[in-house]
Amino acid sequence: MLETLSPQLQDKILELIALYRDDPRPQKIDLGVGVYKDASGLTPIMRAVKAAEKKLWEAEKTKTYTTLAGDPGFADALIAMILGAGCANRAAAVATPGGTGAIRQALELIKLASPAATIWLSNPTWPNHPSIIKYLGMKMAEYRYFDPASCGVDFAGLMDDLAKVQPGDVVLLHGCCHNPTGANLDTSQWAQLVPLLKSRRAVPLVDLAYQGFGDGLDEDAAATRLIASSFPEVLIAASCSKNFGIYRERTGLLIALGDPARKAITQGNLNFLNRQNYSFPPDHGARLVTMILQDAALTADWKAELEEVRQNMLTLRQSLADELRRATNSDRYDFIARHRGMFSRLGLTESQVMALRNRHGIYMVGDSRINIAGLNARTVAILAAAIAAVEG
Repeated sequence: MLETLSPQLQDKILELIALYRDDPRPQKIDLGVGVYKDASGLTPIMRAVKAAEKKLWEAEKTKTYTTLAGDPGFADALIAMILGAGCANRAAAVATPGGTGAIRQALELIKLASPAATIWLSNPTWPNHPSIIKYLGMKMAEYRYFDPASCGVDFAGLMDDLAKVQPGDVVLLHGCCHNPTGANLDTSQWAQLVPLLKSRRAVPLVDLAYQGFGDGLDEDAAATRLIASSFPEVLIAASCSKNFGIYRERTGLLIALGDPARKAITQGNLNFLNRQNYSFPPDHGARLVTMILQDAALTADWKAELEEVRQNMLTLRQSLADELRRATNSDRYDFIARHRGMFSRLGLTESQVMALRNRHGIYMVGDSRINIAGLNARTVAILAAAIAAVEG
């Protein structure tokens, strides 16, 4: 059997990690992998997470399973954080292994409920989106999103393409901090997009992986809340990896908003899909998130540290934009300060990206997506000088 398998294409980011690891140069810089790093290059454990873990270690009495949907307290706490009050009667939810698990289970639910639906993805989008859709054999279409000339959103192209969505199609939207571009819709643009999608009778699928990393915890949820209040059915795939810093704990949640009268049936189908995939979801990370969000002191400390993380990325963005303005004697990189979240696509050519890697030991994805959080005060100027050098 196994001799019939064909080699699979290696994930480009995982390949980049290996290349960086094997590079012997001491001054190399990793801007590829999408994890937050502090000034020392470490992905820290947040203070509230440490405190919750200590409490859990002292109080936990069992390691038995929770439920197929995970602990109900986790879903309640995360739904309240994402959507605020008023959605509980519409929301079915299951805990998942990270945001990727939530996306996978959302697509499985779509395939179960409406196998002929087309999934619309922004161009570009996170590479796992089309990869999973193709693997599941589902129909897929793209809508324009990124304007290479301005390194902003091609809103006119987006609206033109999404006007072609058919009733029942699913439109995957990045709730905030678009990955891989860092370019985001503003409030006015969301206000125009939502009525268009409603008129097309689309079903939104919101990928919310970076809440709190852009403009603030509530600000980053604003678009998702607008969508939730505007459509009869919405799917939301949420991740706790970034905003709680618990990457390896694989903590996510899939929320399905629908008719309250159908909530029990939707919940049963979500439970069924979990059972077919991994049965009971992991609980440790979900338990920590629940403890933090249910404890006023832990919540306050977590929010304070999350804000420190957000402000650090904004400072790095502005510093890089300023350094590039000096190094290139041009304002063409000012967009970096306007982008939000961990990522920005710089608009470099693939040959320039390779030159940065080969000549300067600076690693980024081939489309010139960089992880802003991979920088620090020392390396910002190094990156700016290297970019100016490969442009010359």
